[in-house]
Amino acid sequence: MFPILLLMFITVPVIEIALFIQVGGILGLWPTVALILITAIVGASLVRSQGLQTLVTVQQRMQKGELPAQQIVEGVMLAVAGVLLLTPGFMTDAMGMAVLLPWPRAWLAKQLMGKIKVANIQTGFGGQQGPYGQDPFQRGPYDSQQGGNTFEGEYQRKDEDRDRLN
Repeated sequence: MFPILLLMFITVPVIEIALFIQVGGILGLWPTVALILITAIVGASLVRSQGLQTLVTVQQRMQKGELPAQQIVEGVMLAVAGVLLLTPGFMTDAMGMAVLLPWPRAWLAKQLMGKIKVANIQTGFGGQQGPYGQDPFQRGPYDSQQGGNTFEGEYQRKDEDRDRLN
């Protein structure tokens, strides 16, 4: 992994500098600088809108009781796209824009999810087993006899604590 990262940290800046020289030779200095700034601003706004859209999709899937794994991966990919778009350079901008487009991002997210194993541990109210292997909804001595899941407890209201704080 280290040799790959080292190679990336060396080759990406070299390619970006070469592209700066080529584009600067064609357009000139100030149009090239303006183009870099415009791609950073447009990219940041697109990342924000796509990120909000992904967040809404995650919330909708969670409300349906589904695991939004692909949307979470896409959210991480959008964060990476934001970093790529804010990094000055034409190659990183092209890669960031490719991740911003919905179809390539969905395809890449599916490819990444195929390589990542996610453990689905369910405990508590929605799971099949409790933390020690027992069924959390198994009827106990304090459960209602009417078939419901009743959790009994006691509470005490402490008004004197609230008066002390004011």
